[in-house]
This record gives sequence, structure tokens and C-alpha cells, in this order.
Amino acid sequence: MKNLWAPWRMAYITPKEEQARSDECIFCTKPAAQDDARNHIVYRGEHCFMMLNLYPYNNGHLMIAPYRHVPSITELEETTLSELMAQAQLALRALRRLMEPDGFNLGINEGKVAGAGFADHMHLHIVPRWQGDTNFMPVIADVKVIPEHLDNVYRQLKEAIEAVRQG
Repeated sequence: MKNLWAPWRMAYITPKEEQARSDECIFCTKPAAQDDARNHIVYRGEHCFMMLNLYPYNNGHLMIAPYRHVPSITELEETTLSELMAQAQLALRALRRLMEPDGFNLGINEGKVAGAGFADHMHLHIVPRWQGDTNFMPVIADVKVIPEHLDNVYRQLKEAIEAVRQG
């Protein structure tokens, strides 16, 4: 048997103080902390913000959430809903520019039974996908290999968002 050594992944599985408190909503605490680089918040709008997923399915997996703590998309005001979708467009354009994916999965998991990790605060997932991006690791070893460090993706995606916004 061969071992896959990835010690840098310990940052993902070792609970940090704020991650250990499961009663706190990351979509409320992280933007309030005003430490965007540490919390991987790549973009802030008036009603919504965009942040990388700490446990990504693929490189570039991000989430867009309203600042307002609501459990369902049905509770968003029209201006917030419009901004959520505008940020989704911005994210897709920036991810295409940066990573050239072949497609995307976009989704909102409403409710715990639907898979929402933070069911009380709605958020939109955007996951870049590539043709042939599956391999034997998830099937055989129940392991997903993410090839790029989250901090690198953060820096590159922030630049790509700014480039897209500049035109």
C-alpha cells in the first residue's frame, strides 16, 4: 500500500477555535470579522458576499450568501436576490477566466435534509467542473484530492474578479 502525504491538509481537519463552535453561523461571523483574507472572502457587495468553501469539492468551489441571516431564498428581498444572481454571474466569469472549467454545478441546499451544513443561512454553491475530473481516489479510497492550496486560489480568484469587473 502507498501513502499519499499531504500534511498541509491538516489545516482543513484540525478544528480552529471558531470552527469548533458549531453554534455559530459562518455566514454571519466571517464577514463580521473584517478579515477577508483569513476568511477567504473574495468579494463583498452591498447585500451579499462571496467566499471560498473551506472544504471544497473542487478547486474554486465558492459560496455566495446574503449578509442577512435567512433560511430560504424565498425570504430574500428582490434587491438581495438580484445581487445574489449578479454575484453568481461575476463568479462564473472570474472562474472561467482563471481556471477554464468545462462546466459548473450551482446549487442551494435548503434545509438539513437537503444537505445544508448551515441550514439557517441560505447560500449558493458554485463548483467548477472539468471533463475527466474524476479519478480513482474518491471511489477506492473515499478521498478527494484538491491540487491547489486554498490561499493560492483566494489570491488568484480575487485578481480574476477584479479583472472581470474592470472589463
